[in-house]
Amino acid sequence: MAGSFDDQCIRLEVISGKNLHVLSERIPAGIYVFIKLDSTRLWKSAIQVPSSNSYVAWGDTANLPSHASPQVSVEIRASLELSRMLGNGELIGKLKMSWDELLGHGDEPFEMSFPLVRGVHPSVTLKAAAVNDCGNNNGELLNLIVDCEIARDTDVGHTRFGEYVTSKRVSDLNDAVAHFELVLERCPVGHPDRAAALTNLACARLKGYICRDLQDIDSTTCLFRDALALRPQGHPDRPLSLYYLTEALTWRHNEEKTAADIRESAQIYHELLPLCPEGTYLRSIVEGANGVDYVISGCNNLPIDASDEDIRLRRIVLEVCPQGHEHRLNSLYKLSWALGKHFGQRGSIVDIDESIQLGREAVSLCPEGHPDRGVCLNNLAFSLRYYRFSHQGKSDDLNEAISLYEEALSLSPVGHKSRDTLLDNLGGAFLDRFHQRGEVEDINRAISLHREALTLCPPGHQYRDTTLSNLALVLDTRYDKSHANEDLNEAIELYRESIRLKRHDDPGRHRTLYNLSSALCSRFTRTQNIEDVEEAIELCQELLAALPSLHPDGYYSYMWLQEAYLSRYRVQCNLADLSLAVENFRLASRHPTQGLPQRIVTAFNWTVAAEQHGHGSALEAYTTFFELLDNASSCALRHHNVEKAVELVEQGRGQQWSLASRLRTPVEELESANPKLAHEFSELSKRVSDAAQGSAAITDRAAADQAAMKYRRCTEQWEAAMGKIRNIRGFSRFLLPLSYEDLQAAACDGPVIILIASEYSCNAIIVPTSGVPHHVPFLSLTLADVEKLKYDFAMAIRHASLMGPTESRTDLIVLLQKIWDEIMLPIVDVLLGHDLKVKHRSRIWLCPTAAFTSIPLHAAHPSRTKADGSGRELSLEDTFICSYTPTLSALIRSRQAMKTRATSPSFVAIGQSQPGAGQGTALAAVDSELELVHTLLPPNAKFTSLSGGEATQAGALDALQRNTWVHLACHGKQDREQPYNSRFAMRDKPLTLLDIMENDTPQAEFAFLSACHTAVGDEETPDEVIHLAAGLQFSGFKSVIGTLWVVDDEVVKHVVEAFYENMFKDLKDGVLDCTKAAKALNYATHGVKKLVPLEQRIVFIHIGAFARVALTEWRVMSTQTELIVSLNILLFRVEIDL
Repeated sequence: MAGSFDDQCIRLEVISGKNLHVLSERIPAGIYVFIKLDSTRLWKSAIQVPSSNSYVAWGDTANLPSHASPQVSVEIRASLELSRMLGNGELIGKLKMSWDELLGHGDEPFEMSFPLVRGVHPSVTLKAAAVNDCGNNNGELLNLIVDCEIARDTDVGHTRFGEYVTSKRVSDLNDAVAHFELVLERCPVGHPDRAAALTNLACARLKGYICRDLQDIDSTTCLFRDALALRPQGHPDRPLSLYYLTEALTWRHNEEKTAADIRESAQIYHELLPLCPEGTYLRSIVEGANGVDYVISGCNNLPIDASDEDIRLRRIVLEVCPQGHEHRLNSLYKLSWALGKHFGQRGSIVDIDESIQLGREAVSLCPEGHPDRGVCLNNLAFSLRYYRFSHQGKSDDLNEAISLYEEALSLSPVGHKSRDTLLDNLGGAFLDRFHQRGEVEDINRAISLHREALTLCPPGHQYRDTTLSNLALVLDTRYDKSHANEDLNEAIELYRESIRLKRHDDPGRHRTLYNLSSALCSRFTRTQNIEDVEEAIELCQELLAALPSLHPDGYYSYMWLQEAYLSRYRVQCNLADLSLAVENFRLASRHPTQGLPQRIVTAFNWTVAAEQHGHGSALEAYTTFFELLDNASSCALRHHNVEKAVELVEQGRGQQWSLASRLRTPVEELESANPKLAHEFSELSKRVSDAAQGSAAITDRAAADQAAMKYRRCTEQWEAAMGKIRNIRGFSRFLLPLSYEDLQAAACDGPVIILIASEYSCNAIIVPTSGVPHHVPFLSLTLADVEKLKYDFAMAIRHASLMGPTESRTDLIVLLQKIWDEIMLPIVDVLLGHDLKVKHRSRIWLCPTAAFTSIPLHAAHPSRTKADGSGRELSLEDTFICSYTPTLSALIRSRQAMKTRATSPSFVAIGQSQPGAGQGTALAAVDSELELVHTLLPPNAKFTSLSGGEATQAGALDALQRNTWVHLACHGKQDREQPYNSRFAMRDKPLTLLDIMENDTPQAEFAFLSACHTAVGDEETPDEVIHLAAGLQFSGFKSVIGTLWVVDDEVVKHVVEAFYENMFKDLKDGVLDCTKAAKALNYATHGVKKLVPLEQRIVFIHIGAFARVALTEWRVMSTQTELIVSLNILLFRVEIDL
């Protein structure tokens, strides 16, 4: 039969294979079919990567000469390298058959089954046919491998290794290792097969270690490392080398529990997984229980130390747990908790924001009915309350935490193992809210929850000491509110019992001792039992000595010491105690481990104590807490440091605008010094601005957290660029707060008068064109007087609006006279006096702060005859041309911006007499006012009118952007609670302050706002000039006329007409000039006295221009006087582990 094939070939098609397991249990890089024709010739199929179910598809065809041998040997082999093969790989199965057997299946594919390997029969599917044409082989007939000795020893090593795995005979292992060592000796450094030789030897030794026939895992691991080093990124065999190294590391970790091994394994899997295509055999092994899942579990079981390395590891672990992975929930929790602890160590808000974001995802993975939902709710609430609320004090975080705790508690009924912890945590949250709101219901609820928690922690319970301390704390806190002696006495006894239960090395023991110290001070204040306060001082001193200098709890030691020393000082009046209290205030306010809000509270409490007791550290305390600008400036004035007072006012006055302006301050000087860095700075400033604006309208809590994180990342990059700039010679103070010498440039066209109202004194500072500032104290005026004056004005204006046009505004006149006598006359006397000699009808700028911002200072009027009977006394506006400015920096920037005025001004009049639904009633005089403005314009002025259906929000924004001058006649509404929602009424929807600030008005010059409430700020932050006129200035308008209260559209046209007549009088070359606005308004209000009631004349004010700047996130420091809060420490339970 064989002779009949002498002139023919056999066309053999190798289609596929299945159950292709390797005897040694190694992972094949690929599988191929090996057909041996005789001792010199063979054919090999392509090497194909096996699938996850050990299946391979080839589709290779070969034309084999049938006369070469009566039989053919068919082998399935596993290649252990995808690149250059060392030897022939490991044999999976081998069969010999005649050509007749091959051709006996006709033209149909057939399956060839091989002997058992690991319990299954490997097989290949073939198709064979006799053909006359022997050409066009896909495969080639090859000679045997040239380096037969290395290949032979390698193949023998694979055979012996496979036999060891099945027989467990150590002699087979030793034989395999010996052959592999011999091959490695023949593959020295630089040999192309060295990596393969290293891997073969290491795999054999690792298997011996796993089977406990070899002991040396360390040298085996080193072999895998050496092999990996020879297979750099991009090498086809790098994935296998990575896997083998992780296998060695995880087995060593399994035996020795070495954390470094499991950490390194996680890093390797992070690289390995993307290199393993889905559906491959290697991928299935990598993702298996003994692969990445083992490493994930091992990493998640490591203790969380919150180091940078620990957080990097947990990020890696989370990345190898994609959506849907069984370990993702636990990995989210671990990273979230590590970030929270890292935040506690470093104070970076970015950490806690990310921790909360991860906690939200964890909750989303636990829908209702999920067994871990309560755990995830508790952990998210813990992050919101314990970390971010404690750091930032945002009520939204605390309220959300309470809701989450309550839901978690509802999922933990009586008898649930976590109920006591949730009761404690929820009670602590209500205590926090009590501190914030002062509502008795919250503190009573907290006590009730902690009492229930204590009933669930009987003697012997592991958390009884903590629950005792927490109940003591809330009772101690209620005592501060109610002064019920039984609360304080019970709290002290509970503290003592808690301390008795705590080990001396318990990290919470010293905190309970602090709280006991505070309670003892409270009882000393009531009973004056000296033993209580001396015990409190001794406790704090002992604990402070035992703590490292930068331990976070060192802060509390300082705070309790100052409380104890102050308590004793109040009773014994020993100045040494006062000095010791101040020193501890100083140390606490500068303690680097505390968040900004806590240090602000501390600094403020220091100022209060220093002021109350007349201590000389008061100015230092105010400087530390410079955000309380009015009080700090007042203190500086009382210490005769007027220049410092000016600087303190400027540092925080209108911070929402001044901080924003710093982000796009002109960088011309920087461009000339370093153009590349100037461009980088400008781009980063825009990104910071965009990030802040993008988050302005976000209401979703999770989305707001993400936006805040984006903003902070941009800010970090911006601050890094700022550091580079300040290293350039001549730029060391780039964008830093200005000194008095710098600020005085604001007064180059006339003096600026800053008015300051604080609880300690009321003053004015005159910043002259040159020389030192002048202090004008209001000796008979208190903060309460100014607040009452503000209130009286509001009532008088409301009353006047109900009066007829000819009725006398007696109440208003009396109030304006009071402003003159008590506030402006002392200032005018200094302005006109010997030192300054400011000329009559000169320009002055008013810069009111705090309560002064709501008083029409410009309208101050004596309303009486001169003492000599020679005529009426002059008012402020008779004497000077008045403008307002929010800050000195604003004036400086506006004058710089005026240098780039438009060459061809354009004027738009925008009016809306029929506003959209809910925006106000119809305004009958609007259209006639627009026509009036048009008739008053110079004939050569480019004029556009926008009214009716065209006066929409988008239309108005477009008009503001395209024109340099604008007149706006419509309803205006000041939103006192949300000032950025203050708005102009348009046909479709309101034009808000935020819309205006985001608008780009590069050539803007002048705006007349003939609408209500356009220059009234926010009552909550009176030092922030947050109103519609300021918004237009911020967006680029250099000069703005605004209103302080409601305007009457029937009479306002008289003021409008008189203003524009004066504004356009004697124009140079017919060019519109916005610098005449203040004088034109002054003349206009004088000229319409007989036509317009008093309250409608003084409603208009001129505000100095802003330079064009960009908006960013606000960072306003609270100036409330109720910041003295309890600093008792609540011992939070640890989070419930998954």
